[in-house]
Amino acid sequence: MSRTLLVIDDSKSILSVISYIFSSKYNVIKKTNGKDALDWMHSGNLPDVIVSDLNMPEMDGFEFLRHLKSSGLFEDIPLVVLSSNDNSVERIKCLKMGADDYLIKPFNPEELDARIQNIIKRTEKFLK
Repeated sequence: MSRTLLVIDDSKSILSVISYIFSSKYNVIKKTNGKDALDWMHSGNLPDVIVSDLNMPEMDGFEFLRHLKSSGLFEDIPLVVLSSNDNSVERIKCLKMGADDYLIKPFNPEELDARIQNIIKRTEKFLK
């Protein structure tokens, strides 16, 4: 069974790169803001892992993370923040809000994949 990776970023180039790199391993769903991502999830779709930017229109990554972690339905879905904000305060804020990891753009796709794989392994152990 193919795992679903929800990628949220307003940069079409980032969405294209992640989709190109990870589509052989995952069913990659691309959304350009947190509102569209939540709407997709409320339609009955549950990703295995979410990768989200912070700076987006309509609903930014902080607001999306807040909605995700306060929801009884989606609070356990792992989320990796992928942001150009190389700021310790923002990293700590995201981690305290419930993000599972935080990577800085530009990113190494192999590192992102390793982090996603580790999250999936931990999640599988937890669910057993």
